Amino acid sequence: MTDLVTWAELGGSLAAIGGAAYARHAHPAAYWSVVGLPVSMARLLASYTSTMDACGLTVEPPRWRALAVKATTRREVRPVPPRRGMIRPTSTGLRLRLRLAPGQEPADVAASAERLRHAWSVHAVYVRDVKPGVVELRLVGFDVLRKVRMPRRADVGPLRVPVALREDATAFVRDYRAVPHELVLGATLSGKSMFLRNLLAGLAAQPVVLVGIDCKRGVELAPFAPRLSALVTDPEQAAELLPVPVKEMEDRYDLIKARQGIAPGTPDELITSDVWGLPEDERPAPIVLFVDEVAELFLVATRKEEERRDEMVTQLIRLAQLGRAAGIYLEVCGQRFGAELGKGATMLRAQLTGRVCHRVNDEASAKMALGDIAPEAVMAACAIAAELPGLAVVGDTSGGWSRIRTPHLSLADAAVTCRETAHLAPDIPALAPFRPHVPPVPVMECGPLATPQPITE
Repeated sequence: MTDLVTWAELGGSLAAIGGAAYARHAHPAAYWSVVGLPVSMARLLASYTSTMDACGLTVEPPRWRALAVKATTRREVRPVPPRRGMIRPTSTGLRLRLRLAPGQEPADVAASAERLRHAWSVHAVYVRDVKPGVVELRLVGFDVLRKVRMPRRADVGPLRVPVALREDATAFVRDYRAVPHELVLGATLSGKSMFLRNLLAGLAAQPVVLVGIDCKRGVELAPFAPRLSALVTDPEQAAELLPVPVKEMEDRYDLIKARQGIAPGTPDELITSDVWGLPEDERPAPIVLFVDEVAELFLVATRKEEERRDEMVTQLIRLAQLGRAAGIYLEVCGQRFGAELGKGATMLRAQLTGRVCHRVNDEASAKMALGDIAPEAVMAACAIAAELPGLAVVGDTSGGWSRIRTPHLSLADAAVTCRETAHLAPDIPALAPFRPHVPPVPVMECGPLATPQPITE
């Protein structure tokens, strides 16, 4: 009887271990909430002081404290770690704030992030500077990019769209006011189209003019035609479209200058250098220009096409240099984008502040996207596996970079969103000749109801 009980207990233990291992692999978020969170919190509380000491993050205590310890106890005066704030659990990890000791800086804690990850057995540790003397540790319990679940709360606002999830479990927000122009690179099936799809669906719900140049005959942007104010599908049409936003930009600058030339004594808040300082009733709607497969605009075969290419590139460069103050923004997408495309390519790329690099076919393509702003991010982009579509490395001209992954959004859902928000498209008469034709949704006609027949054997 004892042997039967022993074997039953052993079987139950093995089943529990197997179930936990399966849950950790198949449902990491649930496993973290049930098992990983309490274990990691207990490990952190029990080993905080010793871990900080081993990582070199402790300092000698103040002299008054050392004297007090010696006067009241016989204990040895030991270095003290940064003062720890309250631990806040999240659905993906833990967060806690540290008040740095005198002489410490956030870089000291960031340099020990990998040691802290191993000491507390979590997936990753990220350090963020909150204010002088205070940093926040964000502990991520599992690989959040393997199965993307966007945070419930996201910083959404005018021209701010959460489009992907960062590796530290925060949302990557595309903010056109902060980063006006962006370059998105990626090979075929890398997830570049999914990134563009999420971005378009997010902007569709805002009063923003959306303009598309899709030189793949419209296969990428045509499903979103109900929400687009203009769409062209080949370089010839693009050459006719691009002068329109350039002329709109010039008109908006005239409006801004007219507002600046007002009578003396006007309050400073009424004087502006861009459209966002204009009164709301006078402010024109922002314009976002999407260029898919930008290389198609550069490729030429004849002398006449070369002249057309030079004119289009010049107009794109003008929009990239001057468009921000006029509320005109660029989202340039392609598989490769470098000097080999021809005159003006490097100059245009230099004006694109944001960079998003999905999986690419060679190291040179990654260098085109990230080499001039974050050289250490090039190898991270080259390491993206083909089995992880939507994974990308994002950076900007500040030198910072991180990994992101775009959540799956079906083409049908994105198209429905654009169809339902078509009424939000602002009206710009100059773009009317380029507005795509949207056929009406066919109404399914139902025939006469069939009479049910009795079941016979």
